[in-house]
This record gives sequence, C-alpha cells and structure tokens, in this order.
Amino acid sequence: MRLTIKSLLTGLALCAAALTVNAQEIERVGEGRYFYNSIFIPAGAETLYLSGSGASQQEDGSWGDMEQQTVNTFSKFKDTLESQGWSMSDIVQVRAFAVAGPDGQLDFAGFNRGYSQFFGTEENAQKPVRSFVQIAGLVVDGWLIEIEIRAARVLGQ
Repeated sequence: MRLTIKSLLTGLALCAAALTVNAQEIERVGEGRYFYNSIFIPAGAETLYLSGSGASQQEDGSWGDMEQQTVNTFSKFKDTLESQGWSMSDIVQVRAFAVAGPDGQLDFAGFNRGYSQFFGTEENAQKPVRSFVQIAGLVVDGWLIEIEIRAARVLGQ
C-alpha cells in the first residue's frame, strides 16, 4: 500500500471531522441570576459526584453563619476538584440542604451571598442547576448547610 501526501491529508481531514461531530459541548439553557434551568450533558462526557459536605469548625469552636459555611464548603469542593484535575466551572449541579439558624430563621440570602462568590463570577462564569431545600436537621451539630455537587466535562475540550 502506497501512502501519498494527498491520501494522508484526506485521512487527517476525515478524522478531524469525526472528532468535531463527536465533540459535543455541555449545553446550558435558561440562565437565571444564580443558576440555569437545564443543563444537557452529551453522551460520552465524564462525570464526577462529590458527597454532601459542610463547613469545618472554626478555630474558636464556632461554625460561622450561613454565608461563612457556604463559602467554606465550596472552598473545600474547589480544593478537592482542583486536586483531581477538575475545576469549579465543571460543576453542573448543586444540591443544598439547609436548616434554620439559632434565631429560627433560614438564611437563604446568606447562602446566595456565599454561593455567588463561586458561580457567575469573573473567575468562573458558569452556573450549575441547583436545588435548595430546608430540612429539620443535619448530621453535624452546628452545620447550617450541607451541599453535594455533580460535575461534568466533555473529554478532549
């Protein structure tokens, strides 16, 4: 079999076309202030699921308010993702489970203040889909929020 430059270039062009067709992107639809309504993950995308996590206790023994706990929890997720070669922009879903604070009030605004430091920012323009659910209690006394995430990325992009 004799390879010519023309046949080699034709073969490379066909391979590139095949990769372009298969390299679908993650599609985000219905952008809101803090999240998207829908995110479509194409076949063949790589996914990562991180279990629910909450804030770390502060040096003084306190846990902080809702905003502090949200920032602390997402900071831990960021460290975990980056240590495994992922980024915050790969997060496609956030599930947050929250309880009322000592005053009996659920601080949803505090959650949004902390959350917005990580999504829809100059550093990370992406926003996931999300759920925020009030529950009666969490496993760790002192936690006001427990968050779990799902991440996805298209290989080769």
